[in-house]
Amino acid sequence: MVSILKCDTYDFEVLKDCVRKSLDNLGGIEKYIDKGDKVLLKVNLVMKKPPEMAATSDPYFVGALSSVLTEYGAEVVIGDSPGGPFSTILLKSIYSVCQMDKASEMGNATLNFNTNHTVCEFPDGKILKKITVGEYIKDCDKIISVCRLKTHCMTKMTGAVKNMFGTIPGTTKAEYHFNCPDVDNFADCLIDICLNAKPVLSFMDAIVGMEGEGPTAGRPRKIGAFMASDNPFLLDYVGAKIINADPKTIPVLNNSIKRGLCPDNIEDIEIVGCDYKDFVITDYDIPKTKSMHFLGGKPPKFLEGFVDRHIQPRPTFDYKKCIGCGDCARNCPAKTIEMKNHKPYVHTEKCIRCYCCQELCPKEAVSVYRPLILRVMSKL
Repeated sequence: MVSILKCDTYDFEVLKDCVRKSLDNLGGIEKYIDKGDKVLLKVNLVMKKPPEMAATSDPYFVGALSSVLTEYGAEVVIGDSPGGPFSTILLKSIYSVCQMDKASEMGNATLNFNTNHTVCEFPDGKILKKITVGEYIKDCDKIISVCRLKTHCMTKMTGAVKNMFGTIPGTTKAEYHFNCPDVDNFADCLIDICLNAKPVLSFMDAIVGMEGEGPTAGRPRKIGAFMASDNPFLLDYVGAKIINADPKTIPVLNNSIKRGLCPDNIEDIEIVGCDYKDFVITDYDIPKTKSMHFLGGKPPKFLEGFVDRHIQPRPTFDYKKCIGCGDCARNCPAKTIEMKNHKPYVHTEKCIRCYCCQELCPKEAVSVYRPLILRVMSKL
C-alpha cells in the first residue's frame, strides 16, 4: 500500500498533519510502532549540502515525522552514514550543514554518533551473504527510511530502497561498489541491503525532488507530493511513475520485479489518498547512464579501447570549478582517479562507472559525459 498526499510546503505543522494522515492511510501508527520503541529515522545525508539544494533530507520533513513519533511515545534517533570516513567529526559537520540538529530539536530526537560497525549474516541474499552495517542500525527496534525522490547517474533513480545503502559504513560502500561494478549486480546488492535492514515504514519527500545529474549535482524540481508506504519497493515504483520513468528501466525496480518483491503493473499496487497521475511530470530530466555493451555482454578485446573512448559514459571534470580537494580520488572505489598538480585525472579503462566522484564532489565539478554514439543508441 502506498499513501500519496498533496503537499506544496515545508511548513512544520502542515508536514505533521501529512505524517498523521499518511499513517492513518496505512492502517495507523500502532500497526508499525509500539510505545517505547527506539526508532531510527534513516535519513539521506549523502554529503554536506544545505536543504534547499534538494540533495539531502529536509530538516522540517524529518522533524515533523520525529515529532509525531515522539508524541506517540517512541524514542527517535536520526542517523545516516554519509560517503567518506564514518567518523564523529564528519557526522557533526554534516548534521550542521544539513540542519539535522534543527530537525532533532523540532522532533525531540537524538542524533546518532555511534560510528562502530558490525557484520550481519544474511543467508537469503542474492549477492551479499554477509553485510557490514553501522552498529547504530542494530541498536534500534524499528527502522524508517526517510528519502527524497531523486535521479541518480548510476541507478537512474534513488528512493526508499537505495536509501538503505546508507546503513553501510562510509568506506565500506566503496568496497561494495568495486565488487559489483555491473549496475544490475549492484542493484541486487542494494536490494539485499534493504531486505536485511527491514524498514517498517518508508517516507518519501516528493514535495521537491531532484532531476538531472542526481543524486547531488542535479536541480531541485517541485513535485508537490508527500508519500509513504509500508513497502519500500512499492513506494519507489510509484515514485518512478510520477517522474515518468518506466520502472523496468530502473535497475533496482526491474530486479525487484524479477525477485517477486514488486509487481510489474501499477494497477496491482493499492494507492490511497491522491491519484499518482495528478503528480506525473512528463519532462522530468532522468539521466541515461547505463553502459552500452555489444550484445549485452563485454565487447571483444580488440574493441575495448574503442568502446571505452567512444561509447561508454564517463566522468569528466570542470577544472574551473574544481578546488583540488581530492575527495573524488580518495573515495573512488576502483582507485582509478589520480591527482596531478592538484587536479583529478581519471584512467577510464579502469573506471567502473559508479560516479561516486560526481556524487561526493563538494563543488559540482564532476559531470557524466555521454559520447554522441551513446546518446544516439539510447534513443533507438
